[in-house]
Amino acid sequence: MKLFSLFILAFTLQSTAMAKTFVYCSEGSPSAFNPQITTDGTSNNAAAHTIYNRLIEFKYGSTELEPGLATSWEVSKDGKQITFNLRNDVNFHATKYFTPSRKFNADDVLFSFNRQLDKSHPFHQINGGSYQYWEGMDMSNLVKSIEKLSDHQVKITLTKAEAPFLANMAMSFMSIISKEYGDQLLAKGTPEKIDHYPVGTGPFIFKKYVKDSLIRYTANKSYFGGKPNIDRLVFSITPDANVRYQKLKTNECHLIIEPDPSDIASMKTNDKLIVLETSGLNVSYLAMNTSKAPFNNPLVRKAINHALNRDSYIKAIYRGNAIKAKNPLPPNIWGYDTKAAEYEYDITKAKALLEKADLKDGFEVELWTLPVSRPYNPAGKKMGEMMQADLAKVGIKVKLVSYDWPTYLSKSRNGEHQLIQLGWTGDNGDPDNFLHILLGCDGVKAGSNVARWCDEKFNSLITKAKRITEQQKRSELYIKAQRIFNEAAPWAPIAHSKVFRTLSKKVTGYKIDPLGGDIFTEVDIQ
Repeated sequence: MKLFSLFILAFTLQSTAMAKTFVYCSEGSPSAFNPQITTDGTSNNAAAHTIYNRLIEFKYGSTELEPGLATSWEVSKDGKQITFNLRNDVNFHATKYFTPSRKFNADDVLFSFNRQLDKSHPFHQINGGSYQYWEGMDMSNLVKSIEKLSDHQVKITLTKAEAPFLANMAMSFMSIISKEYGDQLLAKGTPEKIDHYPVGTGPFIFKKYVKDSLIRYTANKSYFGGKPNIDRLVFSITPDANVRYQKLKTNECHLIIEPDPSDIASMKTNDKLIVLETSGLNVSYLAMNTSKAPFNNPLVRKAINHALNRDSYIKAIYRGNAIKAKNPLPPNIWGYDTKAAEYEYDITKAKALLEKADLKDGFEVELWTLPVSRPYNPAGKKMGEMMQADLAKVGIKVKLVSYDWPTYLSKSRNGEHQLIQLGWTGDNGDPDNFLHILLGCDGVKAGSNVARWCDEKFNSLITKAKRITEQQKRSELYIKAQRIFNEAAPWAPIAHSKVFRTLSKKVTGYKIDPLGGDIFTEVDIQ
């Protein structure tokens, strides 16, 4: 008996050793585990790309659309009706807190979308009732109805045709949540758990979260796309880029996000590592809250644009791995205005503009600095210090402020800031994803437009562009909109950065996502 017990123990240890655990050194804690209520890449990586699926997905490593939970879809001639044919073989996750009794069906689609659309939905107001993407993209005015035609067929009717709608369907906020799980939580009186104890259909099953420390997942063995190559996935939450690098070198993690630009050269000489890089579909910016004085005055906003030495930020913060921004769109997206005027670094012009605004002696202001490294800004605090020094030269006294990442996002949505560092990585390769969400009037209410700038002419142009299918005509409208933005200056655009990921040479199957995510479905460890 004793010998048999030792044999079982040895077999168990061997089986455990054979299981593949992939450790990803991430940069921050997610604000929630439901992409319906989050907008940041940190939360997307933790939930949208691991736990959930959408009806339509982006093909791995590209912006090309492919079937997800829907096997196919048909669009009516007028573009207002889209009928989705759903898979009938998809299981929701079984966890410690939920055991599904049925497979995915049309009820889950209606539950997920109506939570955001229908204010009378039992989950609409849960955890604040804020759906930034849905509201910022004016989905409530666009989506007329969502109908269940059968258990495996759904029809969405729009109030008007919308060019980017199918690409928007593949975005994270259109993830599918289990209605059965929601009903169970309602019955227990704990509906708020739906956003923090997730149940999806995706490649990984949520197991454990320790704030500011780690997230654990196991592979979904019954995943409809095929079981992932790795058995366990761990997010090791490591805000400091230098610490992430040390963990990679000591084999404590297999892949790191946002390496410090100053470490890139040494990483490339390390024969145990691989450095991947690509031009980022992103923009970094300093937003000015135009609902608060003195930033309601465009003269002040222009003065700040002239006072910031962007070239010095590119050199010191990005180590040259970025280009200076002059538009809200990155230059590698169609519709970019190549002829836009640039706010050159000019202290004299900045002072003259402040004097014209009756602020010759300057003023005091708070500037919020990013608390985590982002693809578009690897060192928010350091950039804040450089901005502080630049603005002091024109008489603007800056107090630097920051918060933990979830609080930072929450407060910015509420418009509590004066000046704030933020940025954006495109979600679907369409200019609308930048201009409408970040600068449209709907984004003010949704909280995604942190400049709180609503210009009727700008908004009219980007809204018209959504209704046209011809890309050239859409581009012309977006270029006109960018020139209005440039003149009004609600932001100081800073940079468009390259995106880097560094990984162990033991890792195979990883691709940089052009839309900024880290996706581990195809990843393996040799």
